[in-house]
Amino acid sequence: MVRTKAETGVEMEALTAVGVAALTLYDMCKAITHKMEISDVRLVGKHGGKRDFGQTEL
Repeated sequence: MVRTKAETGVEMEALTAVGVAALTLYDMCKAITHKMEISDVRLVGKHGGKRDFGQTEL
């Protein structure tokens, strides 16, 4: 979960951070096996800004 006081664009920064973290873990573990998969990276909910959607109760 990410919380911030910024007005807009935070969800894109959070998704980018999650993607980079997942790719970093993949890179560190690929010497062990290549049978890894990065999946289900998604935004569950957003509260504030111009539009709310999904899970908004924090």
